[in-house]
Amino acid sequence: MEVNMAEAGIGVDIVEISRMKSILENRPELAYEVNQAAEVAGYLWQKGWAERNGGNITLNITEYVDDEIRALPAISEVKQIGKVLPYLKGCYFYCKGTNKRMRDLARWPMEHGSIIRILDDCANYVIIADHPVLPTSELPSHLCMHNYLISKGSTYKASLHTHPIELIAMTHHKPFLEKDVLTNLLWSMIPETKAFCPRGLGIIPYALPSSVALAEATIKELNDYDVVMWEKHGACAVGEDIMDAFDQIDVLSKSAQIYINARNMGFIPDGMSQEQMHEMTVAFNLPK
Repeated sequence: MEVNMAEAGIGVDIVEISRMKSILENRPELAYEVNQAAEVAGYLWQKGWAERNGGNITLNITEYVDDEIRALPAISEVKQIGKVLPYLKGCYFYCKGTNKRMRDLARWPMEHGSIIRILDDCANYVIIADHPVLPTSELPSHLCMHNYLISKGSTYKASLHTHPIELIAMTHHKPFLEKDVLTNLLWSMIPETKAFCPRGLGIIPYALPSSVALAEATIKELNDYDVVMWEKHGACAVGEDIMDAFDQIDVLSKSAQIYINARNMGFIPDGMSQEQMHEMTVAFNLPK
């Protein structure tokens, strides 16, 4: 497929890579979103959920893009997404860089991540700022999720993938992989989990990381859930912003810790009853 180089913003000045100022300068709303991603990256590292280069963050920042950003030249060659994603036409994303560490992104988000522009063919992208940091290898999966969210009219702008220890451990026990078994168990451990992760936890059987099969299975689960567990791998969450996505995994992880701590103390926790959880659903107008 041929790409219009002018549209991509690629010309002789592709080398204008080292701009003197960051794209975040004098753009407080955009800077806030990127800095929030950096804050979450720090939490992931501190919790032990982001070993080496583990985990990914992708933000749809299109609403903060102005005419000056639209006019920025590309600082990379045209890159293929691998799929045509029609709802992403004209969209811009902040993405964690491939092989980059969350602990570094927490301190230097624009050195360990980059901003990309989806081209009009909806099948390719270019990097536009601040540095030509190639996005995560899981970018196609993340962009597929964003394409799905936009197609459904969702206001969610953030996707997060991370490796929460206790939740992953629970996916090694087959009975927990049955539909909504983990959802009900984790909801029952503490009221906040049901309140702040009200759609529950989807489960996807093991699939090759970064594969099309995993991306397609994730999108299917997003019909019913905002957080999905990838068996023996990690969690993926979507939310209004990156903090919202993080918070949902965080409360689920707290419930997993309560359950595991109780088992380590030698007993099976009672948990809230179905009646008590239904009472919460009605009282707080929760979706489930």
